[in-house]
Amino acid sequence: MSQATIELPAATRAFLTRPHTATLTTLRPDGTPHVTPVCFTFDAATGLVRVTTRAGARKARNVVAGGPTARVALCQADGFRWVTLEGRAAVTDDPARLAEAVRRYTVRYRAAPPAPLDLVVVEIAVDRVLSLNL
Repeated sequence: MSQATIELPAATRAFLTRPHTATLTTLRPDGTPHVTPVCFTFDAATGLVRVTTRAGARKARNVVAGGPTARVALCQADGFRWVTLEGRAAVTDDPARLAEAVRRYTVRYRAAPPAPLDLVVVEIAVDRVLSLNL
């Protein structure tokens, strides 16, 4: 998955480091949207969002079913301020990538994420950013 630096205003970067929950929108195999609350991390230096989850979770299965062109949208909102990060997504169980996702999650949320036996990370290569009031 290619990664690129995402230039964001300081206020937007700061907003994305607050320990808020976001919604992740994926597409089911029938094309209908699946929206679920998630905790996530965003690395502006690489343009990568990471969401840890179970391999059997609907969101992970939707990304896998979408193949290499699967696109998702993640939106963090707080009142009338919000940021949506869109891009191509992939699911991996690579131990090094999982460790990095867990490390970043623990820093952001000050607690380790759940650790099911089938832990995977959804990685989103962000290529579009939309925001309001930031």
